[in-house]
Amino acid sequence: MLQSGEGAATSVNFCSCFSVENGCSYDTDIDGSSNRGCMHCKGSNPSSSSSCYSCSSLRLDLVPFKDSEKLRRIITASAKGFSIGAGLKGGLALFSIIARLRRSRLSPSSRKLEVFSNKEAISMAVKETLRYGLFLGTFAGTFVSVDEIIGALGGHRRTARWRALLAGLIAGPSMLLTGPNTQHMTLAIYILMRAAVLASRCGIKSKRFGRICKPLTWKHGDIFLMCLSSSQILSAYILKQESLPPSYKSFLNKHGGKDAVILQGVKEIACGLPFSNLEAVEKYYKATGVDIKLDPDMKVPCSIIHGNQACTAHVVSFFIQAYKRALPVYLPVYLIPALIVHRQGLLKRPLTILGKGLLGTARSSLFLSVYCSSAWMWTCFLFGIFKKCNIPMVAMGTFPTGLSLAIEKKSRRIEISLYCLARAIESFFTCMADVGYLPQSKNLKRADVVIFSISTAIIMHCYAQERDVFRSKYLNVLDWVFGVPPPPCETPRCKNS
Repeated sequence: MLQSGEGAATSVNFCSCFSVENGCSYDTDIDGSSNRGCMHCKGSNPSSSSSCYSCSSLRLDLVPFKDSEKLRRIITASAKGFSIGAGLKGGLALFSIIARLRRSRLSPSSRKLEVFSNKEAISMAVKETLRYGLFLGTFAGTFVSVDEIIGALGGHRRTARWRALLAGLIAGPSMLLTGPNTQHMTLAIYILMRAAVLASRCGIKSKRFGRICKPLTWKHGDIFLMCLSSSQILSAYILKQESLPPSYKSFLNKHGGKDAVILQGVKEIACGLPFSNLEAVEKYYKATGVDIKLDPDMKVPCSIIHGNQACTAHVVSFFIQAYKRALPVYLPVYLIPALIVHRQGLLKRPLTILGKGLLGTARSSLFLSVYCSSAWMWTCFLFGIFKKCNIPMVAMGTFPTGLSLAIEKKSRRIEISLYCLARAIESFFTCMADVGYLPQSKNLKRADVVIFSISTAIIMHCYAQERDVFRSKYLNVLDWVFGVPPPPCETPRCKNS
């Protein structure tokens, strides 16, 4: 899951910032032991140029704010949060609309299959963009407001350790702005996974919990998580699609590359049900130019999955089509962050940044296409060996699909595995509730908001107190949004000394 050395500080060293005139002071470690050192460069290598971003403790009140500066900080944080939320959601919506218009132009008959007209789709995209912008803008503004209020009322020393946690908890209900009647359990669980990762990093570097969290230092834990997630997600994709979020189900149906009648046939043979749609499968293949007669007494569904093609030929042809489908997915994933996060560097070295973006797009598209094609490859492989198909066989065949995550670069693996794990957890508990193993919760209608609030409280507490458990790119974004004062070693006095 996490490498042992990733973002963990093991000792406190003296640094060049350690002087009263540079604005540094003493602080206390999370284990209660008092150590002398600069709380800005604490726990980092003094010789490292990036020590400014590996702080183990951040006080938002290092530089006292005037009332006008506090108000400006709140307004600025709200505006920046809105720009990020609207930019990300709007950018994805823009690419979706472009793809929709292109699909309608290439295939006029597909317009009849669309649930919404193009005008309605654009209107919905604008509303969703504004909602997510207001959501993140309100969250950022509320966090900064509550942080300043708590700091002013309770005193800095007494409340500094818990003010970010309380501020994050209070800011969490801003999630309701994305839609008061819309559940966002998937997003809430994903944020919970992110909070768990940060908490585990804190545990790894802690003397008290270090041994307990040692299993989390497994080098390839992210790939193992992806394998677990794939087993649940892809099994649900074939056997119980209603347990998946609608948007994710649509994503899988597109990149899974199989018609609903084919999936229904595989589901029936895996669940031991009598075939109800073999004629529909034959009709589907006939429409594609393949004349096939299916055996109702078949033991494995390979002929349903890929018709007259051999398993190997099917994997190769599927991979080529899957790569073409994956490219449009990752273009906005790399292009939008390049425009937002690397906006300054884009003007100075556009070829370098755009080149990395194109390389990343090609690499991630390769991952997704291998992921989808290997799912059919492994299932066909197991069906051929055991000459049977059942639910455990489907779960076993989709487990090694997660190995394709190794294609992605290391820094993205944990992100993707956590993203998929959140959806796998939601799908698993939905399946368990549907079969009666879990009681349906009727009292807590917005459990997603509660989970999100608790998770953001943990994340913001780590941001304020354990900054070294974050990667620098996330710290840069958070510092930019929340208006963190410049660290002591970047003050004019320190620079001139």
